[in-house]
Amino acid sequence: MAFIEVLFWIALAVVVYTYVGYGVVLWLMVKVKEWFVKPVQRPLPTDEELPEMTLFIAAYNEEKVVDEKMANCLDIDYPREKLHIVWCTDGSNDHTMERLQQCWPQATVLHAPERKGKTAAINRGLEFVHTPLVAFTDANTLLNKESLRLIAHAFLDEKVGCVAGEKRIHTGETADAAQGGEGLYWRYESSLKALDSRLYSAAGAAGELFAIRRELFEPLEEDTLLDDFVLSLRIVERGYCIAYLKDAYAIETGSANLREEEKRKVRIAAGGLQSIARLRSLFNPLRYGIFSFQYVSHRVLRWSITPVLLFALLPLNLVLLFGEERTGLYVILWLLQTLFYLAGSLGYYMSMRRTKNKLLFVPCYFLFMNVNVLRGMVYLSKRNKNEKGTWEKARRA
Repeated sequence: MAFIEVLFWIALAVVVYTYVGYGVVLWLMVKVKEWFVKPVQRPLPTDEELPEMTLFIAAYNEEKVVDEKMANCLDIDYPREKLHIVWCTDGSNDHTMERLQQCWPQATVLHAPERKGKTAAINRGLEFVHTPLVAFTDANTLLNKESLRLIAHAFLDEKVGCVAGEKRIHTGETADAAQGGEGLYWRYESSLKALDSRLYSAAGAAGELFAIRRELFEPLEEDTLLDDFVLSLRIVERGYCIAYLKDAYAIETGSANLREEEKRKVRIAAGGLQSIARLRSLFNPLRYGIFSFQYVSHRVLRWSITPVLLFALLPLNLVLLFGEERTGLYVILWLLQTLFYLAGSLGYYMSMRRTKNKLLFVPCYFLFMNVNVLRGMVYLSKRNKNEKGTWEKARRA
């Protein structure tokens, strides 16, 4: 029974550290660093100083959003002659390509009939891109007007090889657990990314908006599930860092419902595990220093042992309730866990029936997110090694 007690407290410590403790430790480390080393302030580059940049959009069957996306791209504050807009529409069998070619001559359209997945499209499309900077964005996201100018500014630091923009989820009063929960999660995640960047480097970029130095691009394995994450961290492997900009952001709507959000979460979890194996060199603190600590604490734990330990806490707690070690503390912890699971289950039940309760968003989405990590593990274990990096898109609200 002593072993069960030790295992319970280790599991609880890992879970608390992953979701709360790391943020506190990170905040303290940033404060200590900035006490001694003040951030360098560089003036924004003028139009003449701005480098040429390609805005690259890998799209599959996005005809419904083409007009809105292109209008948004052309509204960005960046010299028109220095901004190249490229769409790679590989595999699309709707009217995405035709719409772009007929109505938007400002865009360059690259198309291949076979659908091999987003990673393959990026690999193929980047062969035609030769600007010093490449910014990636999704077809269904809208960028703020200053985003690309701020990104170019961040690249003035020669240590920066990648710049990650902020992902924002548009939610309204009618948001359910999928949209509201995702919005809350990304606000929390954005805070961590900003602190990571201030300490040394963000631990990865999101595909809604990020940019790289073209010279640092290396083709990815075509079965890669998280192209944005692997691409950005391969640049860290080469000795550069990822800058995070909260003022350069991409806005998108949340998933239509939890069933649609599940598709995303399972793919992200499976991709996370796949990435851990492919980026294992980043575990070496002798080579990557503080970033190894950031990477493991922020990413690896969430996609590996923490969800397993989270769901082991309740049964371990139950065993302790009937053992010699039973104390009032274990009773309280068991009750708190039980109430949390009940609140999450009720939130899920209400969301499935289109009934909204914002108080239940957090327990519902938190448990939902971790359940899908376990599903992602199962998906990855069954996935054919020769399978392409394609997936079914989640419908947005």
